[in-house]
Amino acid sequence: MIVPVTGVFAAVIGILLLVLSAQVVKFRLKYKKGLGTADDQDFEAAVRAHANLVEYAPLGLIMLAIAELNGVASGLIYWTGMALVVGRILHAFGMINGRGGTHWARMIGILLTWLAILVAALLLLWNVWQVYG
Repeated sequence: MIVPVTGVFAAVIGILLLVLSAQVVKFRLKYKKGLGTADDQDFEAAVRAHANLVEYAPLGLIMLAIAELNGVASGLIYWTGMALVVGRILHAFGMINGRGGTHWARMIGILLTWLAILVAALLLLWNVWQVYG
């Protein structure tokens, strides 16, 4: 049992997590602060971009992996995973560059993320219905 398509998306999200973690560490070193954000808007945006990835990406990846293991067509897994990954990258970009405020990339990113999770949920339900009718 392997999940090569989901594996690639997990690798990309893992790299994004490290990039966002480095942003948080940069501010923690700057302010010598292990907890909190020193009332710095950019620091808060970096923490939230990192946290938001951790909140959404695991569920999306787990759903993709289950769908792939259950035999859902790899093309559907691919496009759903692309929406998840692009959504997470856009959201992080918008969160950091918008300094936590409204930013086009943040909005498109969360919509793509929600869409990917919704599609993954529907694919899983459809797959179960096809198998167990």
